[in-house]
Amino acid sequence: MFLPAICLSTNITATSTPFISPQKPTQTASNLLKSLSKSGKLDEALHLIESNPSCLNDPNVDAYSSFLHSCISKKSLHHGQRLYLQLLLSKNKTHQNLLQNPIIKSKLITLYTVCGEIDEARRVFDDGKSSDEAVWVAMAIGYSRKRLFRECLELYCEMLWQCVWPSNFGFSTALKACSELGEVGIGRMVHAQIVKAGDEVDQVVFNSLLRLYNQCGCFDDVVKLFDEMPQRNVVTWNSLIDGLVKRGQLFEGFRLFRKMQVEGTGFSWVTLTTVLSACAKVTAIYSGKEVHAQIVKACGKPDVFVLNSLVDMYAKCGEMDYCSRVFGMMGSKDVTTYNTVLKGYTISGCMAEAIKLFDELINSGYYPDEVTFIALLSGCSYSGLLNEGKIFFERMSVEFGIKPTLEHYACLVDLLGRSGKIKEALEVVKRMPMKPSSSIWGSLLNSCRLHKNVSLAELIAAKLFELEPKNPGNYVMLSNIYAKAMMWESVKNVRKLMENEGLQKEPGCSWMQIKHRVHTFVAGGSSSFRDTEEFRKVWNELMETMERIGYVPDTRSVLHDVNDEMKTEWVCGHSERLATMFGLIHTGSGMPIRITKNIRVCLDCHIWMKYVSKVTNRLIILRDTNRFHHFKQGTCSCKDYW
Repeated sequence: MFLPAICLSTNITATSTPFISPQKPTQTASNLLKSLSKSGKLDEALHLIESNPSCLNDPNVDAYSSFLHSCISKKSLHHGQRLYLQLLLSKNKTHQNLLQNPIIKSKLITLYTVCGEIDEARRVFDDGKSSDEAVWVAMAIGYSRKRLFRECLELYCEMLWQCVWPSNFGFSTALKACSELGEVGIGRMVHAQIVKAGDEVDQVVFNSLLRLYNQCGCFDDVVKLFDEMPQRNVVTWNSLIDGLVKRGQLFEGFRLFRKMQVEGTGFSWVTLTTVLSACAKVTAIYSGKEVHAQIVKACGKPDVFVLNSLVDMYAKCGEMDYCSRVFGMMGSKDVTTYNTVLKGYTISGCMAEAIKLFDELINSGYYPDEVTFIALLSGCSYSGLLNEGKIFFERMSVEFGIKPTLEHYACLVDLLGRSGKIKEALEVVKRMPMKPSSSIWGSLLNSCRLHKNVSLAELIAAKLFELEPKNPGNYVMLSNIYAKAMMWESVKNVRKLMENEGLQKEPGCSWMQIKHRVHTFVAGGSSSFRDTEEFRKVWNELMETMERIGYVPDTRSVLHDVNDEMKTEWVCGHSERLATMFGLIHTGSGMPIRITKNIRVCLDCHIWMKYVSKVTNRLIILRDTNRFHHFKQGTCSCKDYW
């Protein structure tokens, strides 16, 4: 029998604790014990128990339960152990054994687990195993609390073996363990038991089941369960929306969010956080502003997580004015808040504002972390701030004690390579305390492309082909380097190598949101939009005006061995141009045009958009894989360095 290692004597003075006569009736002592426990006076309650042995002769389960509940609330293991000792000492003196009472036993197990004593909790559990489900669930929740999910599932199976039928708490605990372990097979078995339980199953169990299928990627099961559920609450809808967002079905997630509002379900801050993250991924600024309006109209005060998501959405949509405005109005901030705005400034080319915000972060008493310096270093790389980037890399370790990671080294290598310091970048790679990653070699290959270093590019590409034989981007970049050098035979060899590996170049794709609909454009895809009379009319007028003020197509970005006329035709079909034309036709005069592209914008499209912004007096905001380009009055925020 387990006996906790505690002191049997207690030094409680009579002045601090009232003396209770042993001759008082048990019921009076029980009521007093409950009253003291609810008031949190554990020392006095314990003295009452230890000075009244008669209480244990005719015990009151509610009184002891109240005492243990207070111990759990205060995480007072000492007081609970003293009660456990008294129950052990009285075990052989009474006909009733309180230690086998399921209420007392489950609360003792809970006390030990919340205090981190999982082994002691198991000993209490094993001391005459109970047939009451509450005891089994208390032990299972204890394992779950310590993230011992495998043990939790084993206990659930043992419970079934002992013919103890689970109820809602048992189902929920088992499903959580399955979710954490990715055990969808066992989860389906639990689902079968839930079906057998019929109408007794509550909403929490169904939500736990949704979470399991969602986390394990069984989205068809999520939808089926959602449709069959007798009742739905906010958590239910959140699970389905989260599943859609994780699967990349972002616009379906938006539609479900609107349907949720129409049905009067309402929302939680978790709902809005999920929807905002979806808006950020596809730069759906108008949908994001809808969510912002919901936050403003909500009765409760939004938590820091939803406000961080709102700031992130505006930053990733290139709306730094809105982003900084929300940031300025936030009452409580954390390092994540600062990092989000900081990254927004860097990808929008606002390095002066980013550096100023970094100084504000330090002056506000916050401590920068690894993410802070990744944002700063990548921003310096995109903006060509070589000296500033070197200083930040040095300060990171010397001033703030942050050990550089692979990502920090990748940023430094990219910064040096873009600035033409390829040899210095290679020296950094040699001195790194860890093995260089594919992202570092990829950064060096891109530097070779920028600075037309073919011989070094071939060596670096060979490294990348070893590390990432199935990544088409590496082959495409080497092919582009050869094409710029007019080495067409080498271009053919690379393309043949891609064919042998079964690889294809990712097609250029751009999308934009107009009202509640997102329109997608693919380079070389359907020409139905380009063939319309409206398109041809606007295109011809635009090109005539642009050519009068000096625009000449730059076909160097077409890396194929074809004539100039064909090159010009191909450039005109790039997805970002089609999206821009669609925006010019279908949005009001003077309205900004917002476009997102899945790959890097080409040189001629960059020049073309500068001319379009000047001729039409439109702001064009283009987000490619690296950064934002804000085209306004013939200039770009990147200052032609990207």
